[in-house]
Formats: sequence, C-alpha cells, structure tokens
Amino acid sequence: MKLYNTMTMQKEEFVPIEPGKVRMYACGPTVYNFIHVGNARPLIMFDALRRYLEYRGYDVTFVQNFTDVDDKIINRANEEGIPSDEVAKKYIDEYFTDARALGVREATVHPKATENIQPIIDLITTLIDKGYAYEVEGDVYYRTLKFKDYGKLSHQPIEDLQSGARIDVNDIKENPLDFALWKAAKPGEPYWDSPWGHGRPGWHIECSAMSNRYLGKTIDIHCGGSDLAFPHHENEIAQSEAANGCKFVNYWLHNGFINIDNKKMSKSLGNFFTVREAADAYGYDCIRMFMLMSHYRSPLNYSGEILMQARAALERLRTAKSNLDFFAANGRDGALSDDEAAFAEGLGRYREKFIAVMDDDFNTADAISVIFEMVREINTAVSPAADPTRALAEACRSIFLELCGVLGIPFGDDAPDGESAEIEAKIAARQAARKAKNWAEADRIRDELKAQGILLEDTPQGVKWKKI
Repeated sequence: MKLYNTMTMQKEEFVPIEPGKVRMYACGPTVYNFIHVGNARPLIMFDALRRYLEYRGYDVTFVQNFTDVDDKIINRANEEGIPSDEVAKKYIDEYFTDARALGVREATVHPKATENIQPIIDLITTLIDKGYAYEVEGDVYYRTLKFKDYGKLSHQPIEDLQSGARIDVNDIKENPLDFALWKAAKPGEPYWDSPWGHGRPGWHIECSAMSNRYLGKTIDIHCGGSDLAFPHHENEIAQSEAANGCKFVNYWLHNGFINIDNKKMSKSLGNFFTVREAADAYGYDCIRMFMLMSHYRSPLNYSGEILMQARAALERLRTAKSNLDFFAANGRDGALSDDEAAFAEGLGRYREKFIAVMDDDFNTADAISVIFEMVREINTAVSPAADPTRALAEACRSIFLELCGVLGIPFGDDAPDGESAEIEAKIAARQAARKAKNWAEADRIRDELKAQGILLEDTPQGVKWKKI
C-alpha cells in the first residue's frame, strides 16, 4: 500500500510503526457553528481510509479532536448570550448529528481541548525549559527561528515565511513568525490557572498535546485539509519535535480544496454552504457519494449538477442491491451450477482490482469504477432472464456488499419494517386480484403504490419492488 506523503511530495510504501497497528490523528472542527461542506470532505475521506486500513487487517486507533475553546467560540457565546462551554456543547452535538448522517463513524477517541489543559501546560513547560518558548506578560510564544526545520512540511524556506509575515509595531513577540502557545485571559473570557497566570491554550498546541497523550510521541498518519498544512500542521511539527526530540509523523495526508461552481468556497463570496443546508437539498447519502467519487487529493467542484450525478450513481448501486436482495430470497432452489460457480469465483478478480487501486494512494474514485464494472456483469448473471439460484445471488451480494462496505457507501433501509410489511401486504392483495382476473383492482393497487413512490416489476420469480 502506497500513500502520498505531503512531507516528501511523493508516494511512499506504507509501513506502520508497529506491525498490524495504525496510529492515526485527524484535526477536528472548531465548534462554534454547523460544519460546512469543506469540513465534510476530510471527515468522509479519512473515515473511508480508516475503514480501508481495517479491511486490510490493521487495528486502527483513530483520534479526532474538538477545539472547544477559541476566539470564534467566545464571539459566538457573546452573540447568543450564553456561556462558551454551552456553545461548544451545542455544536459538538450538531457535529455528531451531521457526521452520523454522513456515515462517518465515531473516532476511537474524541478529545476536547478543555479536557486536556494539564497535558497542554506540561508540553508548554517543556518547550520553555528547552528554550523553544518564552513568556511575555502572561502570553507564551513559540520561538520559531530556533526550530531549524521550520517550513519543511509546507516546503517554504523560513526566509520566505519571514518576509510574508505581518509585522505589528505593538507586537510583543520576538519575531513576527512566533505563534501563541498560551494566551493570557481577557476580561469575561474563560480561563484556567497556569504557571503564567490565568489564560487558555493557543490553537496549535492542543493537537500536539492530544496526539502525544492518546497516540504517543511518533504516529503513523496525520491527516486534514490542505488549508491546515500551513501554519497549523507546520506548527504542530515544530512543537512536537522540539519537545519530544523525535519525528512527529511518518505520513502526512491532505485532501484537496472544494470549489463552489468552479470558484473557491468563501463566506465573502456568499457561496458557503453548511452540510445541513446541502443535505436538505440533496441528502446526506448523496454528499458522501459525491466525495468518494473523486480522488481525495484532487480539487473538487461542488455544484447541483455534480451532486445529481452522485445521486444517480448511488441509485444505480441501490438498484443493484435491491435486485440481489430479491434473487437471494426468490431465486431457484439448489446449489450453484458449474457455470454459476465459475462466475462467482471469477468475481474475485474485482476484489483484487479494488485492492490494487485503493493501495495506490487510496483511490476511491477508481475503486467505485471497479464496483460499477462488477455490477454490470452481475446484473446480467442475476436477472429474471438468467433465472439464477439463490446461492448465486447470495454469492454476488456478498462481494458487492463487501466492497461497498469498505467505502461506507450508504444504502439505508429500503423502507422501515412497518412500511415494508404494508407494501408486501398490498402486493399480495394485487396478486390475489390478478389471480381472480380482477384487473381493475390490480391496476388500482399498482397505481396506489406508485403514488407512494413504490415501483413494481413483475418477474418469473415474483414481484420486485423498490422506492423511487
């Protein structure tokens, strides 16, 4: 398996620190609002990467944090007239609502900055003791120029970074590039006791402290959006490697940006969408499919037309599943024939192709193409005309669900149990009407089901139905 490492700018063979185990960290949201479409991309893609690593036999420990104390949270608290911890709790709950609907599994650990104040203080103290940080009037800053490799992830010489840094004549920092590790409390802000007085952590230090606490000094994979490579991940490296004296991360993975109708997503342009808004228009399942259909490192254009293409693709897969479900229940009795056994065994080549493209830098777009290629072949072999055995349908269904499950392709339930029973009862009544040659009643029931969004198909094996 090869992954593109942002640090080396090339694909590298993935070799975990500990055989059979993967330590993986992803930067989570700052919880002051609903997550937006840009946030959804790393959530979905690195959820799929975690699933694939597990499919390949790895035991994955996956950590994704919440930044639950921050200027934006404090500002939102002031706007809403509630404490900042209530704002954070509210939007953490909203995050989980969206994430679950997107098919994103919970991390092994979801640490919060406010629950890790002491590890943060301990890390800052170590950096001060080693000369990498300094205190000024209750603030603590990282001494960027002391870390000789600063800029190695973003591949920018420190001289270029210095020339681009904003210089403030009132700045109390030693250098414009220095960044805050601890911020002295302002009136009305939440704060914690520290050796430097009342204050709260800076943004960058929390990820270093939490990664170190839950995964160890060196981890296998750190992932996030491209916008986090500098300065956030660059600063994480500087903090962690200076404090621990060893390499922080072996593989850095960053997903590409999302554009809206070919323009960069931006609040100032008014083309900024929350996941909730997008889901209201297209559905959560459609959003996940949309993300999976592109390679994670490629820029991705968000538009209604492309979302509808994703919906159509997902509907094709759902139709394939419905067909396999039907024949697994209604196909011919008996064991696999010799031809069916050969066909079922031959489907294994799609598993091999799927693994090959996924092993090549986690290419979900090509993996989905492999699934569709397999579906075209299955649809011919498992059809009313082919009159397949239940055993063949089940064999095809097994590999189909296996590969779709690796990506977390969402199928959902065709209908709730109670609704399914009602539909089946109406189908049975229609069949009885047809047997009695009461064609008007049979047509009435069919039209009634169609009005409910239920499409019927009469086959030699029985009546198939699906929601439309």
